[in-house]
Amino acid sequence: MAIFIDNDTRLVVQGITGRDGSFHTRQMMEYGTQVVAGVTPGKGGQSFEGPDGKTVPIFNAMDEAVAATGANTSVIYVPPAFASGAILEAADSGISFVVAITEGVPVLDMAMAHAFARDRGVRVLGPNCPGLISPGKSKVGILPAQIVSEGPIGVVSRSGTLTYEAVFQLTSNGLGQTTCVGIGGDPLIGTNFIDCLRAFEADPDTAAVVMIGEIGGTDEQEAAQFVTDHMSKPVVGFIAGQTAPPGRRMGHAGAIISGSAGTAEEKIKAFEDNGITVAQRPADIVGLIRAALA
Repeated sequence: MAIFIDNDTRLVVQGITGRDGSFHTRQMMEYGTQVVAGVTPGKGGQSFEGPDGKTVPIFNAMDEAVAATGANTSVIYVPPAFASGAILEAADSGISFVVAITEGVPVLDMAMAHAFARDRGVRVLGPNCPGLISPGKSKVGILPAQIVSEGPIGVVSRSGTLTYEAVFQLTSNGLGQTTCVGIGGDPLIGTNFIDCLRAFEADPDTAAVVMIGEIGGTDEQEAAQFVTDHMSKPVVGFIAGQTAPPGRRMGHAGAIISGSAGTAEEKIKAFEDNGITVAQRPADIVGLIRAALA
C-alpha cells in the first residue's frame, strides 16, 4: 500500500500549459501517474500532448475538469499570486487532495486557503513543497522518480533536497519506500509531520519511518511526542540547520530560530527523549533504519 496517492489517483494539473507545469506533467505521465486533465483558463478545449503520443484534455476551470474526468487529486504549478486562488478552486471542485508546489505564496493568502480547504474536508500538501511519490504507483509533484524504489520505508521531510538525499541513500542500499512526502518549509502548510506519521502508522506495508526536520518552529517537537503516544513503528530522524545562527532565516521561510524552541539542539533532544534515533548526517540514516528494523 501507500499513503495519500496510489494506483487509483486521478490527477488534474493546474497550470499544465506553463513551463514548469508542462515539464513536470510529462515526467509524471512517464512514471505512470494517471493524469486525466489539465486546467488553464482561456485554453479550454485544447489538449496537452504528453509522452508516447498520449493526450490530456485541457479545461478552463476545475469544476469542469473534475465533472468530466472523475479526478480526485490536483497539483498546482501556477505563479505565487494565483496559487491560493487555485487551491480555493480545487477545494471547491469536489476533489479530496491538493498538492501545491508553488513557492513564495503570501502567508495571509495561505491562511485563507487552508481554512477553506479544511472546511470542505480537503487535504492540502504544501505550498512550497516537492510533492510526493509512491514508488511503482503514482508520482505527484517534482520528486525525481529515478531515485526511488518500492519497499517498506516511509519518508517525510520538510526539506525538498534532503528528501532526495535520504531517499537516494535508502534506494542505493536496498531499502525501498512506500511513500516519500515533502511537506514543505513555509510557516503555514496544509499537511504536517503528524498527519504523515499517522498515515504511515496505519499503512500495513510501512515498517519504519524516516522523518527529516529542520530549524524553526515546533512541528518536530510535537511530532516527536506523537511518536511516543501513538506510533508502534520505529522512526529515525535527522535535523537540518545544526550550524545556523539564531535570528537568521536559512532556506525555507519557516526555518528561522526565535528563542530556544526552534534550535536544532532542542529538536534533537525532543527526538531522543521520545525514542527517535537521530542521524548526525543523511548518510547515517541507512544504518539506523537497518538497526531499527532488526
